Amino acid sequence: MRGGHHKLLVDPVRTAHVVIDLQVGFMGEGSLLEVPLARAIVENVNRVSRALRSAGGTIAYVQYKFDPDELHRWVSHYDRMTPDALKKMQMAFTVGAEQHALWPELDIQPEDLIVPKTRWSAFIPGTCDLDSHLKAKGIDTLIITGTTTNCCCESTMRDAMQMGYKVLFVQDGNATRGDAVHNASLANMVLFGDVVTADEAVGRIEAA
Repeated sequence: MRGGHHKLLVDPVRTAHVVIDLQVGFMGEGSLLEVPLARAIVENVNRVSRALRSAGGTIAYVQYKFDPDELHRWVSHYDRMTPDALKKMQMAFTVGAEQHALWPELDIQPEDLIVPKTRWSAFIPGTCDLDSHLKAKGIDTLIITGTTTNCCCESTMRDAMQMGYKVLFVQDGNATRGDAVHNASLANMVLFGDVVTADEAVGRIEAA
């Protein structure tokens, strides 16, 4: 799906696969923010990573962390949470907590980037250094996978496109809590880039 626009071409060396929030706290059975469907996308995420890495591209794992300073900076979010919910978030996603860890089945290699973030989008100034890492590598194109489709992944895609990045959003490499919400998000995403399958993303990488 491209929303009537030209198909985005991929130059692997200038492309980053940005993997959003595939952490134990979102993926483990019984975890705080479990998204059961996210476990099913891991192989597609890894396939995209392997293809792009082999072609000279960049892989960036964006990892949500709880930052107590955000309690005062992001009051529009945290003031809506009950004290019990806030305590659970802090316990689950503080650096070093079991649920904060990246999902163990991800194909993470030593050369890959691991970038912390403290808000939904990975492009909010002062809350995530992803943009500076990408600019340092001359990246102009992103392939986005992760969870949840309609929250952190969609927020990241919207902001990335408006910051000048070309974006491919992998429909079977993102997941949320139900197909209806997932598909509604994908319908919006054609305004911000190409919505592709994992096979299509790998095909564009290999055709470059």
